[in-house]
Amino acid sequence: MSNTTGPTPPPLPPGIGPGSPQDVPPAPGSFPIDPATLPGPIRDEILAPDPVAIDTAAVELKDGQNHCPKCGGTDIKQRPGTDVLICLFCRNQWHGERVEEAFGFGEGIDQLSGTVIASGAQDIAADAASLMTFKCTGCGAEVMVNTETAMTARCHWCRHVFGVNEQVANGAVPDAVLPFRIKKEDAVARIRQFVDKRRMFALKEFKDQFTPENVVGVYLPYMIVDGKVSADIAGQGEIKTREYTKGTGDKKKTYYDADIYQVDRHVDFTVDDLPLESSSERGKLDIKVNTNNIINTILPFDTKNAVKWNASYLAGFTSEKRDTGVENLRPRLEDQLLSIARAQVQGSVGRFDRGVRWEQERLDVHGTRWVAMYLPVWLYSYQQPGPKGLIHYIAVNGRTGETMGSVPVQQWKLLLAALSAGTFIEVIVLFILGSQ
Repeated sequence: MSNTTGPTPPPLPPGIGPGSPQDVPPAPGSFPIDPATLPGPIRDEILAPDPVAIDTAAVELKDGQNHCPKCGGTDIKQRPGTDVLICLFCRNQWHGERVEEAFGFGEGIDQLSGTVIASGAQDIAADAASLMTFKCTGCGAEVMVNTETAMTARCHWCRHVFGVNEQVANGAVPDAVLPFRIKKEDAVARIRQFVDKRRMFALKEFKDQFTPENVVGVYLPYMIVDGKVSADIAGQGEIKTREYTKGTGDKKKTYYDADIYQVDRHVDFTVDDLPLESSSERGKLDIKVNTNNIINTILPFDTKNAVKWNASYLAGFTSEKRDTGVENLRPRLEDQLLSIARAQVQGSVGRFDRGVRWEQERLDVHGTRWVAMYLPVWLYSYQQPGPKGLIHYIAVNGRTGETMGSVPVQQWKLLLAALSAGTFIEVIVLFILGSQ
């Protein structure tokens, strides 16, 4: 048996002697690997097409400034309570173009294949700097913006306002923004009402320091995902055929007989505008440290009304920069898609009155589309006293006004209330038994 390390090299061209680079055979194992010989997940990753990118950067904002379409001024703000921008120089007003209409994000979900990524949702470069210097086109001064905490700045010389409108390579700038609709005074009133209902059991320090006027409007980074998905779910379902009891007194037990069936379900579905938090800090749902999870309770947002990115919408608000990419979010996406699949098939298993125990699940994500978006939240925070005090949040959806939060409580008051309730119930039970 012959042992070869590769194919026989072709005859040497004229002028090429032995030992020339063209004549050196490849090292063993350096030939391309046949993907068919690899494990499934690795094979699928290698054969998957490269993500398709959609350029959502606004051409009119390439110079880093937001210009009034009428006079060209840059001192632009959002009119409170609306999605309208207003030029503070000529008072011209206009509505930003909806991102779905501008780039067709609301169409073709059932035709998605592979991974489609809008330019603002691309991977974040590990070596990208947060501090960026911009040259003011109004007077030529250089102004620095820390993109970790701000996306807009005002020139300290000529007062021109400009923002980080160019989608820089580190993915700091999203594709779209959903402007605030709920005004600050409305958010303050909702937070005050939320706390007032829980004031009886609230921590004294919290009540003393409670100042809802300190609420902050913040744009939180999300990935908005469309997807075309198939799922197969299998398990066992039971239909009760008979119920009977055995024994007497304290030894009496209830038994049942049931027919057991193998249940298999297949479902094809699409998801439209599924939101995923793309800030790792907000994704840490550690209830021992913070109450970040309350952000999920104020969903949904009307993301269909999001407009093309324009930093003028951020004037007067703070923002958090996205630090999580598409690949990092895929496991969370698949978990949510499986939950949706289970809900999709639930209506078809009603005949199994003893329930269905799902034992096997398979998910096929045929195509996804990822868009980076800022969503508006009014946020009030309070750190409980102590070296490792829990950080409590009260959040208001900046579009709908939906409010949820966490209020630190006096444990002894809760215990007293529980004991009082238990005593009250016990008295009622004794009264009923005594009257029989």
